Amino acid sequence: MPHIPRLVLAGLSGGSGKTLVSLGLARAWCEAGHTVAPFKKGPDYIDAAWLGLAAKRPATNLDPFLLPEETLLDLFVEKAAPCDLAIVEGNRGLFDGGDVTGAFSSSQLARTLDAPLILVIDATKMTRTVAAIVHGCATFERGLNLAGVILNRTAGERHRRILRQSIEHYTDIPVLGALPKLSDNPIPERHMGLISNREYGDQEAILTGLAASLRDCCDLDALLAIARSAADISPSGKKLWPLPVSTGPSRPRIGYVLDAALWFYYQENLEALRHAGAELVPVSLLGHEPWPALHGLYLGGGFPETQARALADNAAVRHRVLTLSRQGLPIYAECGGFMYLCEELHAENTIYPMAGIFPLATTLCARPQGLGYAEAEVTAENPFHPVGTILKGHEFHYSRCLAESHLTGHGHTPPFALRMLRGSGMLGGLDGVTCRNTFAAYTHIHALGATHWAGKFVEAAVRWRDGETEE
Repeated sequence: MPHIPRLVLAGLSGGSGKTLVSLGLARAWCEAGHTVAPFKKGPDYIDAAWLGLAAKRPATNLDPFLLPEETLLDLFVEKAAPCDLAIVEGNRGLFDGGDVTGAFSSSQLARTLDAPLILVIDATKMTRTVAAIVHGCATFERGLNLAGVILNRTAGERHRRILRQSIEHYTDIPVLGALPKLSDNPIPERHMGLISNREYGDQEAILTGLAASLRDCCDLDALLAIARSAADISPSGKKLWPLPVSTGPSRPRIGYVLDAALWFYYQENLEALRHAGAELVPVSLLGHEPWPALHGLYLGGGFPETQARALADNAAVRHRVLTLSRQGLPIYAECGGFMYLCEELHAENTIYPMAGIFPLATTLCARPQGLGYAEAEVTAENPFHPVGTILKGHEFHYSRCLAESHLTGHGHTPPFALRMLRGSGMLGGLDGVTCRNTFAAYTHIHALGATHWAGKFVEAAVRWRDGETEE
């Protein structure tokens, strides 16, 4: 059984400061010479990207809804075992989950990982009440190891002293740090959470500054000792990754879009495709360089609305993607990728032409149009998901699907392959629009929760390669 020093960091709610604390700890320990394995609880791409930058290695998403418990543990051990310690950032409030029992919560994840938990508390306009909160969190769920507290947004030395004394008087939970209020949030938020790391030119300065704050205001030695006190953890021993597909003499080449428009990918989805037998190559919808010959194309999520003009202006790439789809290339798209494959994107009172594979449009809205976990039944044949499969995933989008575009105007809707059991989907409780070998959905999936997906994708790419035609 490997010994993996580890901590879970959680807050009382979103916006408590746990992300900034997690980033600062990861970078501070990296600067001290430790190898840190970063993890993000929940279906979050932006926080995970920042954590990867802070720890200087890709972050892994752990989610009790998307992944079976054994798979979650095995994935954690595989990624964390080679490192000196692991940091797991929770999401939402500590006990917030899918139902009244707290299913899929950060506390459930901490118990599954048998990990000490550090609670980050926004102490704004609070003194003695903080002790009641800490006491309640420590005793609310059996089996939760609340090992310490970090106070955030404290007003001054007197405020910090009263907070610390209150917690130490009424509980046996140590206060391991107290951070002052920051005049400016180093990483502001918008509708999808933190601003993307791709929109900052001086990411290193931000992370170095956070590390300095954590060193000044927190007891890093005590936090490291708590992480090292975690019990040994046992993987199941079962095979984690999909079996490789029979690809013939060469691996099929699957392109995945990686640019400022689309970059939301679970690293495990890409890794699963490689394990299944694919060669992966990054391509861009924004650049003008030629693409290599492809046998499949994967378009993840992202912010196509922030690059709408550039996407529309790159007519050569829009035509390339449309031509590949018409030729039958296997194409898989999620959320932002789906938006690109439609005829139009409506944003900021402008209509932008997109790739035009689906006779649909999407429009940006002021409020979320799909938010949270999703489940869907596969109801129609497609290259990627067997009929009858129940997919677990998530959706988080401010765009809404329109049944017709200004270009076509006829209101014809293509066939859908998913019937939503939970979540919004595209139109009328349906998702997973299909055309030839192209499949696009608002629903994001995790490859280790949909274990058929990577193998099916690679098989489709092999079939297309073996009978491919030139673009």
